[in-house]
Amino acid sequence: MPIDPRTPVLVGVGAIQQRLDDPDDALEPVALMQAALERAAADAGSRALLTDADAIRVPRGFWDYPDPGRWVAEQLGASGVRTQVSEVGVLQSTLFGHAARDIAAGTADIVLLTGGEAKFRALRAQIAGSEASLSNQASQEPDSVLRPSGDIMHRLEIEAGLVTPVQQYSMIENALRAAEGMEIDAHRREVARMWAGMSEVAAKNPAAWNRTPVSADEIRTAAGRNRMLAFPYTKLHNSQWNVDQAAGLILCSAEAARRAGVPESRWVYPWAVTESNHMLSLGERVAPHACPGFAIAGRRALEACEVGGSEVTHREIYSCFPSAVRVQARELEIDLRAPLTVTGGMTFAGGPLNNFVLQAAVRMAQILREDPNRLGMVTAVSGLLTKQGVSLWSNRPPPRGFHFEDVSDAVARATPRASLIADLSGSGKVIAYTVVYEGDEPVRGALLCASEEGRHTLAFTEDRSVALEMTQREFCGEQVKVRDGWLR
Repeated sequence: MPIDPRTPVLVGVGAIQQRLDDPDDALEPVALMQAALERAAADAGSRALLTDADAIRVPRGFWDYPDPGRWVAEQLGASGVRTQVSEVGVLQSTLFGHAARDIAAGTADIVLLTGGEAKFRALRAQIAGSEASLSNQASQEPDSVLRPSGDIMHRLEIEAGLVTPVQQYSMIENALRAAEGMEIDAHRREVARMWAGMSEVAAKNPAAWNRTPVSADEIRTAAGRNRMLAFPYTKLHNSQWNVDQAAGLILCSAEAARRAGVPESRWVYPWAVTESNHMLSLGERVAPHACPGFAIAGRRALEACEVGGSEVTHREIYSCFPSAVRVQARELEIDLRAPLTVTGGMTFAGGPLNNFVLQAAVRMAQILREDPNRLGMVTAVSGLLTKQGVSLWSNRPPPRGFHFEDVSDAVARATPRASLIADLSGSGKVIAYTVVYEGDEPVRGALLCASEEGRHTLAFTEDRSVALEMTQREFCGEQVKVRDGWLR
């Protein structure tokens, strides 16, 4: 069957990684982005794809460049390119969806996607007592900016100091364990087993930050540098964002790919991108361990492509923390013993702040070229499982053309909401909790409680004996007394 000339294809991918002890020798983020796109052009076999690009789109990182795409475009020699920055809180998969949608609609022919971080460079400079400077860019705004429509966290969560991702994701983890009826020790063994499997995948990924396999015992046991952060997570359960990494992707129309002389054997087709931008804070979720957005987005992506979940061979399930993977697998009906990653995950492959999904897409494209006629899935998360994105890819053309869909309205209807209040006093049932550590000591318990009427409140304890007990037995389902935000 002939391919529609407006069919979007991914023709060039590039990943860059640097690990230099001397920050003066290391490239800054925009230079890494440029290098990644140069590598993507070499992968496609055509540098003209860079100079002829219509648009360059960049997800916001730790850096403060006002318009990094413009800087990169100037270095590449791409004139007249339209630039865009997507702020933190926008799904990284949205960049895939919008680029492919624009190409299919004929409003763009060639779209460059790139993002990068140099946090390891900054860390090395800090250790040396200096600062890793960034290029000063003339005060200018990108041609467009994508911004999230709401807040990721509730005001009361922020006021209570429940703001670090490890605390909120560990609360989700404990709520999921309770919902599954698992014993605490068995649960910790299972989570560590899953994460150890990711480290084994990272060992085979040439672009992974840490290619040394780590055993489940090492991950589970808090010792040395692998300290406890928030129960049940040690440091090795967490995304590693102190990395210098960048990704570059070139998407274009089929006719532009042919014009540039890119062999069809190098083409990888985006089949579908589905996403939910419905925003509900953790404290307002009736079931903190549930994420209907992934069930709906995943089902719609598969239905649109007329395939079943069993036809997906390769997956990259967004892996900032184990609970993110476990919740997604549950909603997407994926066996946790099936392959879950092609990169090795964000702890081991590296988790640049707002760029990992681009890194994952590079690796997925490489895998699909090596294993033809297969289907790959890459998922994306924004916030605390706040937004959900699912994308399907293959090196064969999509059966019904590219499909992009925002399922936010359906997700809003399917997601019950509870009111989160500050002044709930009396009896409440614990529906999620975690314990924060200082050194080796559990020092503060954080609990999400529900009243009989279904209202939620946050409660805390700094009684160290209670905090220790919370790590030893199941607290989800416990009836507790709350007053003015504290356990009584």
